[in-house]
Amino acid sequence: MSAPITAVLLCVASAAGYAAAAVLQERLAQRPIGVLVRMPLWWLAIALNGAGAALHVVALRYGPLSLVQPFGVLTLVLAVPLAAVIARRAVTRVEGRGIVLTVAGLLGILMLAGTAKGVAVLSTGQLLGLLMATAVVLTTLGGWGAVPGASVLWSAAAAGVAFGVSSALTQTVAVHVTGDGPAALLNPAVVVAGVAIVVLSSAGTLFTQRSYRGGLGAPLAVSTLANPVAAAAIGMVLLGERIAGGGVGALVAVASAGAAALGVSLLTRAQLGPRTPAKIAPQLGQACPS
Repeated sequence: MSAPITAVLLCVASAAGYAAAAVLQERLAQRPIGVLVRMPLWWLAIALNGAGAALHVVALRYGPLSLVQPFGVLTLVLAVPLAAVIARRAVTRVEGRGIVLTVAGLLGILMLAGTAKGVAVLSTGQLLGLLMATAVVLTTLGGWGAVPGASVLWSAAAAGVAFGVSSALTQTVAVHVTGDGPAALLNPAVVVAGVAIVVLSSAGTLFTQRSYRGGLGAPLAVSTLANPVAAAAIGMVLLGERIAGGGVGALVAVASAGAAALGVSLLTRAQLGPRTPAKIAPQLGQACPS
C-alpha cells in the first residue's frame, strides 16, 4: 500500500474518532468540570479524541500537511449523521447537500495537494518563529472569545489554529524520531516541539470546550476549517509544499475550497439533537456500547 493511501485511510479513521468525541463533548458541554470527571461518557470522549490524535500523528508520517490536514473537514461531515442517529432522526436534505458539497470540495483539494520535498520538517529557526507567531494569534483570538457576549466562534478559530500548528510540529517530531530513533530526543528542536505540542493540544481542547457552549455545528465548522488553513499556510510558507497544476490547479483549488465552504455552511444549520441534560444520558447510553 502506498504512503499517500495509507495516510488517507488513517485520516478517515482519525476523523471518525474526532467526530464521535465532538458529539459527546457538545452534549455534555453545559455540565461543570466537577460533574464531567465523574461521567464515563466524558472519559469516552477523551479516549476518542486521544485515538483520533494518535491516528493523525501516524498519518502525518506518511503524508504532507497539505494532504493530511484537509481531512479535518470530515469530522463535521461524520458528526452530522452520527448526531442524527443518536437523536433518532433522519439526515435532512440540507445536511445531505452539505455533506456532498464538502466531500466534493475535499476531493478536489486532495487531488491537487503536493510537495516538492516529500514529508518536510521545520528547521530550528522556523520552529521558534512559528511558535512566537502562534502565541500572538492565540492570545488575540482567545482574548476576543473571552469577552462577555462575544461570539464563541473566536474560541473555535483559536482551537483550529492551535491544532493546525500542533500538527505541523507533530510531523516534524515524527520524522525526526522515525529517522534518528531515540537519539532524536536529544535534539533541542525536537524537545521544544514536543513541549509545544502538549501545550497547544491542551489549549486547543480548552478553546474547543468553550466554543461548544453555543452548540456544535458552527463552532465545529469554524475549527475544522481554521485547522487546515493554518496547516496549509505553514506547509506553503515554511515546508515547500505546493498546489499541483500551476495556475489551472490554483483555480480548481479555489473552486474546490468554495464548494467545501458552501457545504460546511449548510452543515452548520444542522439540528444536532436536543441538549436537554435529562435526555442526553439515555440517548447516548443506547448509542454507545459499554
